[in-house]
Amino acid sequence: MTVTAYHAKYYAYELTRRHAADGVDRLSQSLFDASVDLNPHQIEAALFAMRNPLQQGVLLADEVGLGKTIEAALVLCQLWAERKRKLLIIAPASLRKQWAQELLEKFAVPTTVLDAIALRKQSAGSVMDTLQRLAGKSVIIMSYQFATRLEAELRAIPWDLVVIDEAHKLRNAHRQSNRTGQALRRALEGRKKLLLTATPLQNSLMELYGLSTLIDEHLFGDEKAFRKQYLNNPDGLNELRERLSGFTQRTLRKDVLEYIRYTERRALTQPFSPTDEEQALYEQVSAFLLREESYALPKRQRHLTGLILRKLLASSTPAIVGTLETIRTRLELLLENEDAADQVNLLEQWAEEDDLETDYLEEPDEDAIQPDAVEPKDKTTLIKDELAELNTLIELAQGLKTDTKAQSLLTALQLGFANMAELGAPQKAIIFTESRRTQEYLYQFLAANGYQDKLVLFSGTNNHPDTTVIYQQWLEEHKGTDRVTGSPQVDRRTALIDHFRKDDGSGAEIMIATEAAAEGVNLQFCALLINYDLPWNPQRVEQRIGRCHRYGQRFDVVVINFLNTRNQADQRVLELLSEKLHLFSGVFGSSDEVLGRIESGIDFEKRILSIYETCRHPDEIEAAFNTLQAELEEAINDRIKDTQSQLLENFDEDVHDRLKLRLDEAEARLDKLGRWFWGVTRYALHKQARFDHGSYAFSLQQPPTGIAEPVAPGRYQLIRGGAQPDMLAHAYRLSHPLGEWALQSSLEAATPIAQITFNYSEHGSKISLVESLVGQSGWLRLDRLLVSAFETTEELLFSGLTDQGQLLDQEACEKLMAIEAAAKATPIDAEPPAQLNANSERHLAASIAEILEANQRLFNEERDKLEKWADDKLLAAEEALKNTKARIAQLKRDARKAATLQEQSAIQTEIAALERQQRRQRQDIFAVEDEIMEQRDQLIDSLQQRLQETTETETLFILRWQVA
Repeated sequence: MTVTAYHAKYYAYELTRRHAADGVDRLSQSLFDASVDLNPHQIEAALFAMRNPLQQGVLLADEVGLGKTIEAALVLCQLWAERKRKLLIIAPASLRKQWAQELLEKFAVPTTVLDAIALRKQSAGSVMDTLQRLAGKSVIIMSYQFATRLEAELRAIPWDLVVIDEAHKLRNAHRQSNRTGQALRRALEGRKKLLLTATPLQNSLMELYGLSTLIDEHLFGDEKAFRKQYLNNPDGLNELRERLSGFTQRTLRKDVLEYIRYTERRALTQPFSPTDEEQALYEQVSAFLLREESYALPKRQRHLTGLILRKLLASSTPAIVGTLETIRTRLELLLENEDAADQVNLLEQWAEEDDLETDYLEEPDEDAIQPDAVEPKDKTTLIKDELAELNTLIELAQGLKTDTKAQSLLTALQLGFANMAELGAPQKAIIFTESRRTQEYLYQFLAANGYQDKLVLFSGTNNHPDTTVIYQQWLEEHKGTDRVTGSPQVDRRTALIDHFRKDDGSGAEIMIATEAAAEGVNLQFCALLINYDLPWNPQRVEQRIGRCHRYGQRFDVVVINFLNTRNQADQRVLELLSEKLHLFSGVFGSSDEVLGRIESGIDFEKRILSIYETCRHPDEIEAAFNTLQAELEEAINDRIKDTQSQLLENFDEDVHDRLKLRLDEAEARLDKLGRWFWGVTRYALHKQARFDHGSYAFSLQQPPTGIAEPVAPGRYQLIRGGAQPDMLAHAYRLSHPLGEWALQSSLEAATPIAQITFNYSEHGSKISLVESLVGQSGWLRLDRLLVSAFETTEELLFSGLTDQGQLLDQEACEKLMAIEAAAKATPIDAEPPAQLNANSERHLAASIAEILEANQRLFNEERDKLEKWADDKLLAAEEALKNTKARIAQLKRDARKAATLQEQSAIQTEIAALERQQRRQRQDIFAVEDEIMEQRDQLIDSLQQRLQETTETETLFILRWQVA
């Protein structure tokens, strides 16, 4: 059985061709190269995002937990495969690493996380030069704040797609006061955008309007018109729903329950009561932080540094000692050299030393010193007093003999593991702390208390000596495989997670992690999570739990939280997170519907800090938390849910059938792609490799010459729909350099007119269409059609004919080319019959007409959108005139009832002014109408120009065939 050059050429063109945007075929490359399970709603959403090349963007609004990241990643991966590689992701700072990890691990797409530090490292010339050099080589990922700072630079780059994650943060983008939203609107104008949020509508319909302006300012008219048409107007909701459906896609959890099984969360509390000595230390450090005249913390970012100290104080004694020592060092420097001390950025230093979350570094300097600030005369004395107080606190902390909280951790682990045994879940636990010093202390403490050799650390650097040993062993184990990426940072993370995952007794039972593990790490194999330090930021808490409680988790996830029984404020924080935000219980915990309404996690933390700093008496603490709770309840009430349901939910009864069909289509397509890619590989590498057909694997003896990138010899295994059973083999993808070389070799294969015998008798499975041709012979021709309009669409068109004159349609010819040949093709000197060529020309003409008709439909959609936009704009002008008329009518009624001549005179004067205004408004309406129509016509003309198509055809090969 042989894969001929003709087979390989057809397969290679199928694997690389550019499909129309409305079917699963458009996602062929991304679905095939992805290491993810197929979920039909994600395919549906990705196709929706790519459906109309004329659109400036869409909003994907699936409920929380349904994988919007995967949906966007499918689109990014497909564009990458199509060589549209100027791709940008804008996300909250805390999600940047997660995006990078998902794209690299699941889609093999390179990424660059860009922030001020990374930009300095990459810099060669101006920021603009650096950004232009990086764009196209990898997917650029940056935070909202950083993107806002780079507004001018972003505007200068013709991005193929910009993904905006957690887009509800920009729901007020239409307001001039919304600095971030306005900057991103300007920076990304005219670029294709993909917005992701589980909560597109939270408090008001105007939020939908705000998000629409970020996508395309021509989706609706101005703000006044939108308010008039849809706010407080139930009759307008059906029209609004129809307009939203053109650019918004939302899937609910109930729509996908037959494909995805979700487990529950269970919350447990581990109380502990500090000793009197521990409590005294806490209170004295708190008092130190509240000093009004203080040089310990720089006045710039005073609140943020105080916030971090507060959290470290609740973490552990080693954490607070280490931090107090850095403050002491800064104060000593301040006495010697004030300028040098000012250069010390405590936030950056603590973030690095203690592995704190980097969100704080993105916060603006709200607490900068005012220009007229006056330093006191006795500054040196004040600093010395503070140093003396710091030394006392450090000595007090170092003298503590008991650690009540750490002792309680042993109880929590016993409780948690008992729960795991009850659930039948693995004996695995992840312990989260907000401090690297606490992490290392717990590592030593647990090792000394029965958990020696059962522990693994995970941090931002992962450079602990014990983690390096695990990393070196992992490198040796996976040497020569694709598990090793060559990036030490990525490989260290993977090695530690693999060590934690092992269930054969050689791995770790407990991972002790800093906040670094809350980002971009998937731990579905672990169902016990312990919050040793509980963040005040509810978004951060949800992120932690989401590492374990996610798609693929087979067991209920147990979450254990520590509670200081001597701290009323700590108790109320836990109560808020548990009972009001529902973070720790239920199938989904706190959904985006709740978290999305909290403007910023750090803002929430600052609110809690202010309670700690200003409330001393229990009654004050109680009253302050009651106020905060009331505000939260107002923010997360249900009044908007009915409207959201009416506008955004899918009411089709056949939604399950449609999703099932989409899944079947995708699986059938992947099966074809797998066969084609395997055939291309066998043809191109038949001299260099030995093939194991049963495993879709091959051993590369010697890399081919002329390959773009170096390729190692060894075992390669095809990833088929996300499955690669042999983790020690190299993952073989379409995007792999070897795969790209095999495709290019097949595309360029010489294919003169030849004779082929298709060996159906040894094919192995029944194909009725081909079986009916056994013993017959005839002709076959393959043409390639390129139609360029909005985008380039490529068709591969077969024409077939038996010697008896029977026509073979496209499907019959495709099935014929799925059968391998009995031997190599034999070139012949013969001309195909005229009927074959005539059929081919008719097939080409019909396909061109079909493509143009589809393009016309897309054009009509955009033209209708612009017509509605023009109507909206006119409505706003007409509404102003209508209001003036109503006011004149009211004044005339008032004039008839006027009690005095003076009152009547005043009313008549106002009427006269309004009538002049009415005349102006009538004239303005005509002017506005002309202006809007002209603008609309210009936009439609520009669309019309893009509709101009060019066609190109090429005959790839002609065959004389017979079926044996």
